[in-house]
Amino acid sequence: MTKVPQAYRLNVADSAIADLKDRLGRTRWPDEPPLDEWSTGSSLAYLKTLTAYWLESFDWRAAEARLNAFAQFTVPLHGIDLHFIHAPGKRPGAMPLLLSHGWPGSVFEFLKIIPLLQEEFTVVAPSLPGYGLSFKPGQKRFGTEEIAEAFAELMTGVLGYRRYGCQGGDWGAGISTFLGYRYPERMIGIHLNLLMLRRDPKLTEDKTYLKQLNHFLKEETGYQAIQGTKPQTLAYGLTDSPVGLAAWIVEKFRTWSDCGGNPENAISRDEMLADISLYWFTGAIGSSFWPYYARLHSGWPIPEGGTIGVPTGYAEFPKEILIPPRSLAEKTYTDIRRWSVMPKGGHFAALEQPEALARDVREFFAPLR
Repeated sequence: MTKVPQAYRLNVADSAIADLKDRLGRTRWPDEPPLDEWSTGSSLAYLKTLTAYWLESFDWRAAEARLNAFAQFTVPLHGIDLHFIHAPGKRPGAMPLLLSHGWPGSVFEFLKIIPLLQEEFTVVAPSLPGYGLSFKPGQKRFGTEEIAEAFAELMTGVLGYRRYGCQGGDWGAGISTFLGYRYPERMIGIHLNLLMLRRDPKLTEDKTYLKQLNHFLKEETGYQAIQGTKPQTLAYGLTDSPVGLAAWIVEKFRTWSDCGGNPENAISRDEMLADISLYWFTGAIGSSFWPYYARLHSGWPIPEGGTIGVPTGYAEFPKEILIPPRSLAEKTYTDIRRWSVMPKGGHFAALEQPEALARDVREFFAPLR
């Protein structure tokens, strides 16, 4: 039986907005070590400034309106109601393109880039299961492989696209990569702004990458350890305290973006707070940790020696978390057609550099049509 999508429109209750503001106004602040600002986590001074803006100036209804300007739907798939944006292309026969976000992102990441892609593509941008509008309390949890399977059914079983392209960063890169591995016959190509490679220093001798990787493994993986081992314990604090939630997410916006130390140089306050507020209103932060838990307890999704043979494009942004050398990438992605070195941008490319990312996506897929 064909599953029929139902139109969706986001409308958070006034009472939920009032409750958020009440909690923000009663924040109990920690002290901060007498060290360099941001060196041990989110800056106290910055969080106080951001919280004051969140309480007094941020307009959630404007953020809702930006999302609601796009056609949205939900459809029952794999035991949940899956939310997705479906933005038709401007020309007949526009190529279907699946956009997948990651953590701590949401479909709000894509609101600037979707219009830039619609000239050439019909864009499908789901909320990952367990994230934002694809979450309800008590639902089952999804790792990246299960998310990819749900997206495969959405694209082909529900929307009827026999072949399509994929684009993603963060977990979205893993989802796109797994779809290329699992369903190569359906893939026109995959375009990534993060390469999903095993993070093992023994796999490469590239000195620049080894330095980067060793720093990341030593200094930047604490969030993975807690989200991958005791996600429920962390979920209590972040579900109960909006400032705690903001501190956890904003530190990633700063560390992973090309911002020169101030996250607002890369991503505006309103964009950050729209994303954080969506996690808050949906109560989805705990469930969003699950891909980390699943990865830690089930291993790498591509088997040892497995390769991705579909046409692949990669946009290398200079402040990405990790930038492997092409020689290492080609051992997994065996048909790299485009490798673009970008002058500016970081992990949140669709937010930071939407025009550059959209241009690279268009140019990668142009000869594959």
